[in-house]
Amino acid sequence: MFVWDENLLNDEQVKAINEPDSVFLIACPGSGKTRTLTYKIAKELSVLEHKNKWIVAITYTHRAADEIKERIESLGVDTSKLWIGTIHSFCLEWILKPYGCYHSALKYGFRVINSHETEELLTPLCAPFSNEKVSYYDCGYYYTSQGMSLSCQVAKKGIVGGILSQYHSILLKNNQIDFEQILFFSYQLIMQYSSISKILSGLFTYILVDEYQDTKEIQYAIFASILRSGNNNVKAFIVGDPNQAIYTSLGGYAISVDELRVITNLNIVEKELSKNYRSSKRIIKHFSHYKVFNSTIVSEGENKDFPSIVIYDKTTDRQNLSITITDVIKYYVEECGLSENEVCIVAPWWVHLATLTRGLSSLLPEYSFNGPGMTPFARDVDNFWYKLTKIILTEPSPTLFVRRIRWAKDIINDLHSANVGHQNLTNRSLLREINSIKIDEQDGLTYLRLFFEELFKRIGIDFNLNLSLLEHHTAFFESSYKLIDKIKKEHATYAGDIDTFRNVFKPRKGITVSTIHGVKGAEFDAVIAYGLLDGFVPHFSDSSEENAKKLIYVIGSRARKHLYLISEKGRMTGFGYYRHERIPTRVLEQHVFNYNSAHYENVLSEERVVDVVS
Repeated sequence: MFVWDENLLNDEQVKAINEPDSVFLIACPGSGKTRTLTYKIAKELSVLEHKNKWIVAITYTHRAADEIKERIESLGVDTSKLWIGTIHSFCLEWILKPYGCYHSALKYGFRVINSHETEELLTPLCAPFSNEKVSYYDCGYYYTSQGMSLSCQVAKKGIVGGILSQYHSILLKNNQIDFEQILFFSYQLIMQYSSISKILSGLFTYILVDEYQDTKEIQYAIFASILRSGNNNVKAFIVGDPNQAIYTSLGGYAISVDELRVITNLNIVEKELSKNYRSSKRIIKHFSHYKVFNSTIVSEGENKDFPSIVIYDKTTDRQNLSITITDVIKYYVEECGLSENEVCIVAPWWVHLATLTRGLSSLLPEYSFNGPGMTPFARDVDNFWYKLTKIILTEPSPTLFVRRIRWAKDIINDLHSANVGHQNLTNRSLLREINSIKIDEQDGLTYLRLFFEELFKRIGIDFNLNLSLLEHHTAFFESSYKLIDKIKKEHATYAGDIDTFRNVFKPRKGITVSTIHGVKGAEFDAVIAYGLLDGFVPHFSDSSEENAKKLIYVIGSRARKHLYLISEKGRMTGFGYYRHERIPTRVLEQHVFNYNSAHYENVLSEERVVDVVS
């Protein structure tokens, strides 16, 4: 059985890992949640006796899945019987591909379209309703076990419902499905055919779920059906933080342990990880004020006694925002000695960040920024050609060999699924072919197009004769060209050369610029947040006090040492007589906290000292 150095885990983590029953684990920020999940998977893999059994781990992102799998492999544990990925990938792999033929919408085959294709279909359907101010951005939706739920304003739901009905008819006619339908059709299959749950429960010994607070009701229903069919032979290990449930507008919610017991019929033990190894006591005191679930958070890390600077700035004008943030960055890097990589800038929406990133790049040319909207091709993780691009553009090196071998295995599996597999093609031989190809071309997309053609010529497969590969190829390039056109309009200095493409898969360097949702799960020495205004935090369509608290909790809990919060002046809303300035987020404005103020005025240049609240 897998054993570990006793100094690597604390008592709370060990008790959760060694619990023989199913576990519902509430983990505070910085408590070693990922490490606990990793060691639990490693332990269960090490005692897996039957060669036909699997451990299943469901993560919120593909990146999290890769990270956890690599950590387990680094522990020396065999991962050949581990399936790990997102719930959408799980549904495709274990439900839709093997059992889709039993669903009327899938029986003639299907292809999952990406977000760019969805936009292309919905935009003309929305055009007749421009006077009602209905656009593609109003057409967000998700499914529950009761049917479709729309994300738009109540006044637009009638129109949007009709648009989506047309959209789904087009998908059905073209044998296509979108991201949300992956879940809905999987749910329908697993509910209609109880044998599917029974078969899957016979294959799995454990189902582990990360970030349960971001899980949708229909997702709970899918894996609960499998657990219930297992008659206590399949255990669950559910991990998350209900205080970070910030995806409610997309259908995510933090289920209670009692609800989970009811829908799974399992004996589930509730446990907690309460020790924060990330942030200082002062940072924890600030973000703990915004808890909506009464969990315990205790500072235990090396930063616990760090003299953190926590500032709330309500006087910076929108027009001077770039200058203020420039001064704060300089202070953190040049005065506090922080690395660029350990500074993060967050805001509610991407549209705010794109403009700011350009301004900061101009004001701080000596600094690097990882800003939004600069990926030069469609990042559709389920597209065959995107998967291949990831291998092609990742530089061969000993440290990345295991990762590239795993990606090559995925490519070969996809080829077999498309019925064009080559029996002599192995993971290693595919990598050798990729590594040996040299293309003399500077334009990124042209380079990839030529590379694909050369590679498939060498392995003896004509992908043009395979409908699935050809559809993926067309979708990849059409989406990429359209994305690049958008980027060029936003970023005049955009370069589409192959070096820019390769940078996408290199380790990121510089100051991170991200949305609040995008930064969840990360941590930095210093976090600068702006746009903390009513209508932004919380969003105007989801304006509850609870949701505002969760967003501010996530912002604060990303910081190890310093936190700079900005509710800038001068952002307007409304029209005509009703036009007015946005006010600061109420729950932040009302929080009585001993913020740093005049004593730390050297954070900003002498000409721009902000009268922060004290």
